[in-house]
Amino acid sequence: MTTTLIVLAAAALLLAAPLTVRAVLKRKVAARARITTPNGIVEGRYVRIGGVEQWLQIRGEDRDNPVLLVVHGGPGSPYSVFTAALREWERHFTVVHWDRRGCGRTLRRNGAPSAAELTFERMVADGIEVAEHVRAHLGKDRVILMAGSMGTIVGLPMARERPDLFSAYVGTDFYVDMVGNERQGRADTLDRLRAAGNKRGVATLEALDADPRTWDVKAWGRRMQWSMGTDPANPNGGLKTLFSLLLTKPDYSLLDVVAWLRGFAAVRDAMFTQFMRFDARAEGTRLEIPFHLVQGAQDVVTLTGPAVEFFAEVDAPAKSLVLIDGASHFAAFTHPAEFLAALRTVPVA
Repeated sequence: MTTTLIVLAAAALLLAAPLTVRAVLKRKVAARARITTPNGIVEGRYVRIGGVEQWLQIRGEDRDNPVLLVVHGGPGSPYSVFTAALREWERHFTVVHWDRRGCGRTLRRNGAPSAAELTFERMVADGIEVAEHVRAHLGKDRVILMAGSMGTIVGLPMARERPDLFSAYVGTDFYVDMVGNERQGRADTLDRLRAAGNKRGVATLEALDADPRTWDVKAWGRRMQWSMGTDPANPNGGLKTLFSLLLTKPDYSLLDVVAWLRGFAAVRDAMFTQFMRFDARAEGTRLEIPFHLVQGAQDVVTLTGPAVEFFAEVDAPAKSLVLIDGASHFAAFTHPAEFLAALRTVPVA
């Protein structure tokens, strides 16, 4: 998805919902999201992680519930914007969202990080520190680690490096081999465009080299734009959900919205070369903790087929696979009830 498209989408939504309407919608969302249970927890604060003030959001109806630490994708798009869609999850888990360095409220607090800070290795180290903090703060021996989309590039190494911190690893929108994923994603999208007689889309993707290793971030954005726009399960459905919730998040000012969009684009651009090198098999297929894959059955972004193949190769103490029919990318947020049902089967000790 190009930066221009992001800005245009946000502008269109802002024009469609004037500030007065947005304020009303935010109040309604806040009322539905309110937690009033005696043992509930609602926190949003900065914690010093890796020498940087990083934002954590912690919400749940019962502090005694298992803790779910969510590692967002993008690689610069904090999933706390999906809070309203995940309200039912908070009845069964204490849900922790973390805005990584260069992203969301962490970006707003600190400004843009240096290029040297924007590495997946740095984010893995940050994530381990976040998990240690959350475990101590909430009084838990272990937490469930959930990572989505490009968050899986951070979450999988976290699970491998510090299995003592986690009771299980839940992957969704799962990346396996970036080059292979993008090559097949382009080919699949071309098939859909040709079948639909979409000459403009065909010409755009045919202009991309069949070898994704030659792409720049703009070329990758074109692949993403056409793949999501021709998604058979729900064309651009995940993006529509994302932008709607971004603009109506009760505790988000317009400056927070701008920071979220800015971080999404800047971190993606800065880390493009790194994420295009990712291969989940590079460090082997052994995990010391249970592995659970919950994936949209028709994911056109992080392709379902390769994710299922990788799942079959993983050697773990326990593992489970759930494919959500009718779901594509962002399955957790477009089909939260089905995803929650899968989450509730994950062991917590």
